[in-house]
Amino acid sequence: MATEQQAGGETTWEAGRPTTPALRELAERLGELEALDPVAEKVSDAARQALSSSPALKDAISGTWLGHALHPPLTDLPIGAWTSATLVELLGGREGRRAADRLIGIGILTSLPTAVTGLSDWADSTKLDDTIRRAGAVHAAANVTALALYSASLAARRRNRRGRGVVYGLAGAAAMTVGGYLGGHLSYAKGLGVDQTTFHRQPQDWTRALGDDELPEGEVRDVQLEGTPVLLTRRDGRVYAMLARCSHRGGPLQEGELSDGCVTCPLHGSRFRLEDGSIVRGPAVSPQPVYDVRLRDGAIEVRLA
Repeated sequence: MATEQQAGGETTWEAGRPTTPALRELAERLGELEALDPVAEKVSDAARQALSSSPALKDAISGTWLGHALHPPLTDLPIGAWTSATLVELLGGREGRRAADRLIGIGILTSLPTAVTGLSDWADSTKLDDTIRRAGAVHAAANVTALALYSASLAARRRNRRGRGVVYGLAGAAAMTVGGYLGGHLSYAKGLGVDQTTFHRQPQDWTRALGDDELPEGEVRDVQLEGTPVLLTRRDGRVYAMLARCSHRGGPLQEGELSDGCVTCPLHGSRFRLEDGSIVRGPAVSPQPVYDVRLRDGAIEVRLA
């Protein structure tokens, strides 16, 4: 509810807190639980350290080779298998029970690479946003719980304790639903995994960036064009222009290392070619927007390539 305050002849209207759906409100409150930080930080730090030892493995897990984050499509496999297992168990009769057992096993097997890719994506964002670290920890815990329950369900089925197996399976479905909702919250409400350059306004027409004499050879400049940060640098007489916010997690490319015609993000090591924005090394999965450059009347002008 909005409030009105008066003091010294001045009136101020304070905005109220928006009314949000209960599930969304719960997800937001999970992001405020500081008690989750000690465990979440240890797990994310260990994951980053383990994956940073092999850039090729990190790129493979991130989906750099695919041009798309690998975790989202992989989630369809365990979710699809386990959801299908519940349906055929309830509707498919005796044959459905056999199929359900196989589907639960498929879900267990595919959940492992899914978890690894999700852990990698989450670990890259925990230092940037406290709410992502905390909600992501609960998301992971829900999914691990689902895996444990479905594993218990399969074990019970193999011991001919089908009733217990069905109960475990239904509990696993509930945990999977919680994890799925939080995964959607992280992606759509918090922007985890979204190309960080998508919503920047790009100069479509030639736009003055700065004077030609303001960019010496070998130097880097960060300029704002219509609210968009643009990296400018001159190498061997040629001027390059690139959006300065890394597509991976929004790192400041103007603070990164430039070498061999590339810029390296200081946050997670994604490396982009200055000439065309292509990815030389991940974990980024989306190329970096670059700009055409021209010199006109003593000024450097750019437009989206």
